[in-house]
Amino acid sequence: MNPFAEREKALLELERRIGELRAATADQPTDMSSEIAALESRYQEILRDVYGRPTAWQRVHIARHPDRPTALEYITALDRFDELHGDRYYRDDQAVVGGLGLLRGRAIMAIGQQRGRDTKENLRRNFGMVAPEGYRKVRRLALLASRFGVPIVTFIDTKGADPGISSEEHAQSEAIAQSLVAFTNARVPIVAAVVGEGGSGGALALGIADRVIMLENSTYSVASPEGCAAILWADASKAEEAAEHLKLTAQDLMRYGIIDEVVPEPLGGANRDPNAVVARVLERVDAALTALERLTPSELLTARYEKYRRMGAWGERAPAVGG
Repeated sequence: MNPFAEREKALLELERRIGELRAATADQPTDMSSEIAALESRYQEILRDVYGRPTAWQRVHIARHPDRPTALEYITALDRFDELHGDRYYRDDQAVVGGLGLLRGRAIMAIGQQRGRDTKENLRRNFGMVAPEGYRKVRRLALLASRFGVPIVTFIDTKGADPGISSEEHAQSEAIAQSLVAFTNARVPIVAAVVGEGGSGGALALGIADRVIMLENSTYSVASPEGCAAILWADASKAEEAAEHLKLTAQDLMRYGIIDEVVPEPLGGANRDPNAVVARVLERVDAALTALERLTPSELLTARYEKYRRMGAWGERAPAVGG
């Protein structure tokens, strides 16, 4: 159940009333500025009350908001984009969009997991859940970028890899593993941006990078809260509790050194001002690439190896003598 459902209705109603008053003011000489200001003040008050300090479970729902910018919105905001299709083995998986683009005049290989805006597009995109053919397309594009010395930028937004029988028959795990190998060995800078849900191996397949940035209300985890609750307690209704234990928020992951930067969002989520969020993410991607381009291919590979070796490191303090 969406914890924001009732408050979202109140916000939508206020938005409607504010719009009506602005339209009335434009059509008539009546001054309604005080009424509009009062409604806008109330609107901001509700926003702060609802979204001021969201829990992990609430951030999961913000990351899943249907109006949150999708990978294609980031990709189409590039200076130029030429899409490349197919895995050269079987078919073109439309849950993955990838191709050559220009970002601030710099050539890049842009790759994103694309979910739909409506039922029809979600069916076409398989709700952003990538099949083996999609990961083989990702691998092909990563190898192509490495061959021609083009930096790779990925936009991560998936509940997880496609779990269907067909995907298992077509070697889903092998396809993800080969994608991981391609990113690990790519001799070009890689920047990954978690812009929505980062679900399990389906997200990790695009997540091996020299810099990993993450929107403030995105999530990145080994499993969805519902899946984790079903596995641990055989009760998916405990998803809220699981979300807290998974440490899947950008703030948690930054603290543990899993990601490198948290990109702020407007109060209420990226859907409140998608154009500004898209521009902000691309700006941070560009800055990361500028920093990385100073490294040679050998230095990149060494730094990437050390980055991932540090993850999960843990030390125990020896007990005090006589304690």
